[in-house]
Amino acid sequence: MPRNAEVIRQWTILRDLEAARRLTIDDLAARTGVSTRTIRRDLEALQEAGFPLFDEVHEQKRYWTLEQKAFRRLDDTGFTLAELSALYFTRTLAECLSGTPFQQDVRHAFAKLGAALTPGMRQFLDRLPLAIQAKADPGVRAASPGAEPGSKPDPRVTQLLDATLHHRRVEMRYHSFSSNRDKAYSVEPQRLVFAQGSLYLLAFVPEYDELRTFAVDRILRLSLTEDRFEPKTLPDEAFEHSLGVHHGTPERVAIAFAPSMSRYVRDRIWHPSQSIDEHADGGLVLSMTVSIDWALRSWILGFGALAKVLAPAELAAQMRDEAERTRARYVSPTG
Repeated sequence: MPRNAEVIRQWTILRDLEAARRLTIDDLAARTGVSTRTIRRDLEALQEAGFPLFDEVHEQKRYWTLEQKAFRRLDDTGFTLAELSALYFTRTLAECLSGTPFQQDVRHAFAKLGAALTPGMRQFLDRLPLAIQAKADPGVRAASPGAEPGSKPDPRVTQLLDATLHHRRVEMRYHSFSSNRDKAYSVEPQRLVFAQGSLYLLAFVPEYDELRTFAVDRILRLSLTEDRFEPKTLPDEAFEHSLGVHHGTPERVAIAFAPSMSRYVRDRIWHPSQSIDEHADGGLVLSMTVSIDWALRSWILGFGALAKVLAPAELAAQMRDEAERTRARYVSPTG
């Protein structure tokens, strides 16, 4: 079993106990699709980790309960003024979540945090975003027509979270951007990922025996089935070999940058696999082991003539052809 499946299941148990107040081991087993023996091990593990779980007998049934103020010890430790102010201020960094199903929860969380501050402190801290702001990634999807701030989460996301946590297969109709057509899929949801301003579903597609990525916004309709599946082992980081939201076999890529771009390229982490070779003329070569996809090609094109692909040869040829097509669009029809 993947090592994250156990953690997800135990988190589900905590959320279920928090929502239902009390549940039997049989209830939890039915909700998570595992044996009662596994549930007992999960409860023991959670108790050992320090979560305030306890059992009690009610009407001759043994129930499990989560202490509703599970983290009240935070009140005893107390935040310093600087820590509390820093946490409150970071709400501006969370503005990039606007339009996602997490927006409402983030707003409520910071409202509770703000309640611990005096009105004068809040007024002062509310001015700080004028000095520092967070900017959403380019290309973030616009809100749906008629959508209002603070509206209820997208029901598709709620269903997909349920399917992911409880390992339930999903039947869905999806609009493919690449083929520009609708298609029916039966999938096994593995993970939801928020990346580049949008939500994506990583799901195993039995029909193709492979893991695929689906943009949640392009799911036209979906329904959860009662069929269960065994989750796949996924890497800790989604899209680990891509500069975007793609999957693919990684290859070693080498890109030469002009001296004027060297400091900009050198001072940033573009991918964990990167290495840099400095040149005497002030230029450099950036090497990375990444998948060759649209995200990589568009990133390289963004540097224009200041970047040149050295390897692999196939990618260099693709970039040369793309540059030629771009040039052709600017040529006057009359010559």
